[in-house]
Amino acid sequence: MDPGRKTDAQNSTMTDAMPASKTRFEFEDADETIEEAATGSSNLEEDSAMCEPEDSSIVGADKTSADYYFDSYSHFGIHEEMLKDVVRTKTYQNVIYKNKFLFKDKIVLDVGAGTGILSLFCAKAGAKHVYAVECSQMADMAQEIVKANGFSSVITVLKGKIEEINLPVPQVDIIISEWMGYFLLYENMLNTVLYARDKWLVSNGIVLPDNASLYLTAIEDAEYKEDKIECPKSRNTHWKQTVLYLEDVLTICQGEFVAGSMTVTQNKKNPRDVDITLKYTLNGRRTTISRTQQYKMR
Repeated sequence: MDPGRKTDAQNSTMTDAMPASKTRFEFEDADETIEEAATGSSNLEEDSAMCEPEDSSIVGADKTSADYYFDSYSHFGIHEEMLKDVVRTKTYQNVIYKNKFLFKDKIVLDVGAGTGILSLFCAKAGAKHVYAVECSQMADMAQEIVKANGFSSVITVLKGKIEEINLPVPQVDIIISEWMGYFLLYENMLNTVLYARDKWLVSNGIVLPDNASLYLTAIEDAEYKEDKIECPKSRNTHWKQTVLYLEDVLTICQGEFVAGSMTVTQNKKNPRDVDITLKYTLNGRRTTISRTQQYKMR
């Protein structure tokens, strides 16, 4: 059982080079848009563009797969998928642009910057300086994107792991990151954000986002094992649903309920993987059971 495995559709989008054609990312529920590979950028209130460098090939043919986690983010395909995720990208843009007073003249640290889109949002919101840290080969592309958008004097791209780099400043005012994964915690990037917080964030500084919710629901899913799951009818996002199958078939009558707990920990061999322990109990008319099950997301 492997409930956390990435889908074939996602893996197939990981290409070795950024597409040369222009791609426009539309946001249907807001006035603003993000336009990849545009030729210019409007003012802050009507911001609608993010430029690519003219040379759209990713620098870094010497990349290695020794560290799969960072290597998997060296391809533009996965970043394009995340950029096109309207819920994800537009939420960050709205939070930053609608709270410019938080970013005005502040020093910002972008943890796991990817293409640098969040760093650009912060710079356009008035940040004094943004340090965009990215460990994968995408850091080279982020540097070119920052330059193409005219923010080289405001955004500094640093290539390396947060735990190993040296920032040019002793402290930062704001830490921003898109650290969430499947099942919220998959890949355990949150630990890196907390490390950065403890090392560089000023007293009373801001971490965005600073809270998250994980929702758990029971489903009756007898046919899925032979076919596929039909997820709730909501807008698709970059993050996928996670299904934890029970070893038992539980028959629950009206008025009865399943009680239990779930524990999520880092895998000891690979800290990016997640180990899940699910305990559940049902004392019903048709079923009486108490069980503990173990799952791994990798």
